[in-house]
Amino acid sequence: MILTFFPSQVTRWLAVVLLVCKPIQATTLLNSSYDVARELFSALNPGFIAQWQRSHPYDTLTLRQSHAGSSRQALAILQGLPADVVTYNQITDVQILHDRGNLIAADWRNRLPNQSSPYYSTMAFLMRKGNPKKIHDWSDLARDGVKLVFSNPKTSGNGRYAYLAAWGAMQQEFGGDQTRTRTWMQQFLNNVEVFDIGGRGATTTFVERTQGDVLIGFESEVNTLCNQVDAGEYEVIVPKIDILAEFPVAWVDKNVKKNGTTEVAKAYLNYLFSPEAQKIIVRFYYRVNDTQIMNENKTKFPQTQLFRVEEQFGDWQQVMDTHFRRGGELDQLLAAGRHR
Repeated sequence: MILTFFPSQVTRWLAVVLLVCKPIQATTLLNSSYDVARELFSALNPGFIAQWQRSHPYDTLTLRQSHAGSSRQALAILQGLPADVVTYNQITDVQILHDRGNLIAADWRNRLPNQSSPYYSTMAFLMRKGNPKKIHDWSDLARDGVKLVFSNPKTSGNGRYAYLAAWGAMQQEFGGDQTRTRTWMQQFLNNVEVFDIGGRGATTTFVERTQGDVLIGFESEVNTLCNQVDAGEYEVIVPKIDILAEFPVAWVDKNVKKNGTTEVAKAYLNYLFSPEAQKIIVRFYYRVNDTQIMNENKTKFPQTQLFRVEEQFGDWQQVMDTHFRRGGELDQLLAAGRHR
């Protein structure tokens, strides 16, 4: 018997054969992130995996997470951690991957929307029930007898934002008077009971070890914590003047090329800007640039006057050189406090 196939039938038959014979592949993507982002990305990842596998049905995707202070994470990549993407809480910790290792492109901030920042936050205070120290704004944190906990600005973007938020807010309050600002900052830093390596460590110190009167951390972290404990056990204050904390993301060009993960890495980071992901992000008390989503969640986010780092301190390289290098402003203020 002779079987006759028309061209259209042959095309369909070949397509079926190719699909059946297509090999299953397993792709792993490693996300290097800051230490208080574990729960956020654990919530985001299933949605992206489902999206990816709808368009890549023969690719079994695994998303791995690595978390620590963002500066330590960046150093680990420079030392060989094969991360495909970085989702950090400070621009300098991404930029260093270009400056010191040439691992990412110089124009990385222009490759994704909002200068590659899918969400942002600010700093907030977490106090124990009843706010016994009567803390309401930055100025209250330098009073005698107030013990502070936040992460070390030398090792954590969380800590750097806390330091810069305090400096910037008080500099505005003092009308730009640098002498008064430095004196206040010395008193503020002298009240620090614990400098933890990262934001999650600071939270553990404050909550589990019950050290300190005030925890300074990202608004997202302190509110998420409050949702995980008994209602009324803690109180949250967002100061009236505060800092805009950007959360930059990038694919690591050299690593994705080596790992063969360029397509999935780019898709993963673009997913973070999608409405589906943005709705998950605000559940963790991060702010987003989607006006509609923010309006739907406005009761979560107190109004505050946010200033950008660049507005008061210059670019990030200038900030690092002035405040956080060895012997810089931070070291000088800490040394002066020890000799009071």
